[in-house]
Amino acid sequence: MSTPIRLAGFAAALALVFAGAAVAGGVADVDRSAPPEAGHGGEEMAMPAKLVRGLAVSDDGLTLELEHRRGELAFRIADRRGRTVRDFDVEHTKRMHVIVVRRDMTGFQHLHSRQARDGTWSVPLELRDAGSYRVFADFSVGGEPHTLAGDLTVDGPFRAVALPAPAATAETDGLQVSLQRGKDLRFTVTRDGRPVEVQDYLGAKGHLVALREGDLAFLHVHPDERSLRFEATFPTAGRYRLFLQFRTEGRVHTAAFTQEVGR
Repeated sequence: MSTPIRLAGFAAALALVFAGAAVAGGVADVDRSAPPEAGHGGEEMAMPAKLVRGLAVSDDGLTLELEHRRGELAFRIADRRGRTVRDFDVEHTKRMHVIVVRRDMTGFQHLHSRQARDGTWSVPLELRDAGSYRVFADFSVGGEPHTLAGDLTVDGPFRAVALPAPAATAETDGLQVSLQRGKDLRFTVTRDGRPVEVQDYLGAKGHLVALREGDLAFLHVHPDERSLRFEATFPTAGRYRLFLQFRTEGRVHTAAFTQEVGR
């Protein structure tokens, strides 16, 4: 028997969209007034609110509605009138990017879902460990980027994993990944001290997701198409978890880093 999974927080409208849904969720209220905060190197600057996304299930007239049943995640994006949004821009070779991570920032998954004719989306999703998971739908409509997020809860005994200490190197699948942080984020990949050729992945040399500890705010990161270099601005002080994905020899790898940002 599969582990019970509950949708945390949604609105009752979800049941009208997905017949037979066992649970519902709710819309988070978010204060979008952004005071001056710290950027790279601790410089004080006023940051546009859109640098931080993924704090609510509803924003800018769009709402994420989720359902998770029998190893599959189904969802749709609804507009102000409750109609299913069908037209999405292509971003990083895809019309929809789905990120799933547990609240302690373990169990990271980057999924690519299929869109049905009615505009709804679906993708296989297995959540084996108990805990609360954050689901991000990252997409663009009419040239405007959006990141909406909701929660799933897997019932069972749960023990949070402490965030690893900040480090400039990480290992994944026998590869060593190094991070150099300045005005941008630069990564290099080696195996036994020798450089490893990185193949294109999602229209660039890599894909990076940055999440803030605590609220799991989703940072919008711009990749360089020719190298593992990313333009990223940390909008507030605190600790962040960086998930770098890249491809070598036809296989996608994920390396995770903790970064401390001071004022």
